[in-house]
Amino acid sequence: MAQPLRTKDLRKTPRQERSRAMVERIIAAGQTVLLRDGYEKASTNRVADEADISPGSLYQYFPDKEAILAAVIDRYAAEFSTQLTAVLADRLDEPGPSLVRASFEGLLDVLNENIEFLRLVVEVLPRSQSGSWAGALEQRISDLVTAYLSINKAQTSITDPATSAWILVRMVEHLSVQYVLEQPAIPREKFIDEMVDLTIAYLGPTT
Repeated sequence: MAQPLRTKDLRKTPRQERSRAMVERIIAAGQTVLLRDGYEKASTNRVADEADISPGSLYQYFPDKEAILAAVIDRYAAEFSTQLTAVLADRLDEPGPSLVRASFEGLLDVLNENIEFLRLVVEVLPRSQSGSWAGALEQRISDLVTAYLSINKAQTSITDPATSAWILVRMVEHLSVQYVLEQPAIPREKFIDEMVDLTIAYLGPTT
C-alpha cells in the first residue's frame, strides 16, 4: 500500500489526481534508479527516462536529484517503519520472553525483505540523506517499546521506560541490521537466542 505523499521537498504541491499520479511515478522511478544505478550515478535525467517523462515534467515537481532521493527515502522509511511497528504491535499481549523472540523473528524477516534498500541506505547514501529516516524510524519504535515497558513495568527491573527503550531500540537495531548486511557465519536461530538472552538480561526479571 502506498504511503501518504510527503510534499516538503516538492517544487509545487500536487492537488489534482493526475498531478499526484505523476509525482508517485517519479518517486517510483527514483527508487528504481537508486537501487539499480546507485547514489552517485543517479540523476534527474535517468529518473525522467525511467518514468518515461521529459526532464521538464520532472522539474515541475522536483527541483533537483536530492529532492527526488529525499522523497524516495521518506517513502521507504514510512513503509519500513509501518512493517516494523506492525511486528511489535501484533505481539504486545504476549508474555515477555515470547514477545522478545517473536519480535526478533519478525524484525529479521522485515530486514531481509528490504535488504537491497537497507544496504543502500546504510552503506551508500551520505549521512545527510539517510539520517532523517533512521531517526524517524527509531523514534517510532522507541515510542512503542516505551508504551510496552510502561504497561509491563512491574514485570521487569526497568525504572525509566523511555530511557530503556531508547537504549534497547538502538542496540537491537544496530546488531540486527549488521547481522543482515554482513551475513556472518552465525545461524539465524543462534543469533536470535543470543539477542533474546541479551534483551532479557537488560530488562531484568520477566514473567
